[in-house]
Amino acid sequence: MSRDPRQPALAKRRLAIVGVGLMGGSLAAALREAGFAERIVGVDADPAVLEEARSRGLIDCAQDLEVAAAKADIVVLATPLGTLPDLLTRLAHCVPPQTIVTDMGSAKEGVAVAGRDLGLARFVPGHPMAGSECSGPASARADLFAGRSVLLTPTEITAQDAVGAVRAMWEAAGARVILTDAATHDRLVAYTSHLPHLLAFACAELLADQEPVERLAPFVGSGLKDFLRIAGSDPLMWRDVCAANAACLGPALAAFTERLAALSEDLARGDFEGLLEHFARARAFRAGLMKEVADGEH
Repeated sequence: MSRDPRQPALAKRRLAIVGVGLMGGSLAAALREAGFAERIVGVDADPAVLEEARSRGLIDCAQDLEVAAAKADIVVLATPLGTLPDLLTRLAHCVPPQTIVTDMGSAKEGVAVAGRDLGLARFVPGHPMAGSECSGPASARADLFAGRSVLLTPTEITAQDAVGAVRAMWEAAGARVILTDAATHDRLVAYTSHLPHLLAFACAELLADQEPVERLAPFVGSGLKDFLRIAGSDPLMWRDVCAANAACLGPALAAFTERLAALSEDLARGDFEGLLEHFARARAFRAGLMKEVADGEH
């Protein structure tokens, strides 16, 4: 298939990455390693973050949003969900007609609607299913997206060549791109991502109310450490995620509460065979799911 002549060659692309912390910095590292772009410009509200990203070779220079967008082929928004509506509004007034805009937010319907209503036909909403409880450019790594899914949720006005360019960008970073609609995305990630984070935060807070950390520490094994890892994530970011996807997360949390109630009833009745059935079904599902995930990553 020949390259779309309206798009610059991969090695000549100019990128602007807005938010050069863990996610934006990792994308910059991956694309630089892949030789995807000729120039990567960083945009961030924190000058110290920009300086660290530049010193680590993640970006070539730092600019204001409007200046960076004016010369970029692709603008990537790697900032918290709560910042995206304002950034999209600013870009709608300054981005050149040929420039592609995409984001990395973990809830898509609100963002997709905002981009559509602003008439951004070259906006491609996206969500990489990757991350870490760490933050900042010091945590950025080029392999963060390798083998991981990236979900793109174009709207009815999104230009197909823009979708193709964003797909090419993520594939250069080693990711596996999947197209879906925003409503389906938000419903499913409420269960696979947002709910687990809520549960980890809730468990950590519950433990905080039980005993001092020095009393609990000798009783902590690898299971709890694995479970609480994501409770180390940025609280402000997860507040914004919950706000953006409350319509889907509420029912997911209610369904989980029903599951807990069923386990509680079995325990109260002494129905340990009932508990065994729940555990066995869960274990079998997990095995199948992990195999499918592993097959997709390789």
